Amino acid sequence: MSQRSNLVILVGSVREGRFGPVVASWVADQAGAHGGFEVEVVDLAGIEIPLALPAASPKHAGDGYPRPDSMNAVTASLANADAFIIVTPEYNHSYPASLKALIDWHFTQWAAKPVAFVSYGGAAGGRHAVLHLENVLTELHAVTIRDGLAFPNYFTTWENGAPLDAGTAGYAKTLLEQLAWWAEALRTARDAAPYPG
Repeated sequence: MSQRSNLVILVGSVREGRFGPVVASWVADQAGAHGGFEVEVVDLAGIEIPLALPAASPKHAGDGYPRPDSMNAVTASLANADAFIIVTPEYNHSYPASLKALIDWHFTQWAAKPVAFVSYGGAAGGRHAVLHLENVLTELHAVTIRDGLAFPNYFTTWENGAPLDAGTAGYAKTLLEQLAWWAEALRTARDAAPYPG
């Protein structure tokens, strides 16, 4: 790889007592050990994300989209990212409203960039949430990564901040290898020519 890719790991849940930061911390450790990324963890619980959107369409507003100042830092992080990992729980067979609000406040920041998913939940392990996110992010011209991580019944399969199944690190490595490949390929393509969004 010619250079490290900027990876933003998004903690999608803002619910009290959430498990997302534990999962995100473990994922960040795996990404750091991989060596191909500059890692930034963005926790949506620390960001004010209004639910009411302006009338302007972000598709046409570009960098002039009228976001509140409270979102300046997260918008810059998304814009500077070469790749994303979204850490999401499953709420009522979908993903949290906080995550949808963040996505809807942005458009060009996702385009022509790879997104991987790490989900957790009950028996389904968050897979319904990921299916919905794949549809949304495809609409925003992101490239979703096939191999993700899902943690069913996380409340019994994690201990001391890590999954009990030692083989999980191998699956994480596969995810990160694919994400690194796509991050470099798409960054090279964006540098060569503007994405025709």
